[in-house]
Amino acid sequence: MLYIRKANSNHVNGISDVCTKANWTTYINLHKKNYIQRVINKYYNYERILNKVTNTDKEWGGYFVALDNNQVVGACGGGIIEDEVGEIYVLYIRPDRRNEGIGTMLLTAVTKQQKEEYQAKEQWVSVQKDNNLGIPFYEAKGFCFMNVEDGLDDEDNYISLRYRRFL
Repeated sequence: MLYIRKANSNHVNGISDVCTKANWTTYINLHKKNYIQRVINKYYNYERILNKVTNTDKEWGGYFVALDNNQVVGACGGGIIEDEVGEIYVLYIRPDRRNEGIGTMLLTAVTKQQKEEYQAKEQWVSVQKDNNLGIPFYEAKGFCFMNVEDGLDDEDNYISLRYRRFL
């Protein structure tokens, strides 16, 4: 049975696995392999995820996980970036579990946290330019393109598209 819950230390390896596999699937045609591996090593290693699971606050509300038979099949997290403004920082689904509504369930959980605990009235997300997996998803959830941010990583020409929706 599939359900969403706030992650704990038992979910760290599953979060790392999902985020690693989803990064390869999402970015293999957009970035060099060494760039993707650098991102995975930096953000989805065991120690960092354990820290992000155990240390939460307004700026980082923690990871939420989608579990199917206690196996992590999706992960999402966000925080508050200013009064009444939330941000989705990460949302990944195991590639073989896409298009099952898992992303929607995770986004709903983080949005509920941001609205109920921190009175968020709007929500932002950054999506890599040409990310044809993420962009349609966020647009379908009511996010509207606002602006481009480039120069985040000069080495790999990372261009981020900023989207916003009102809650």
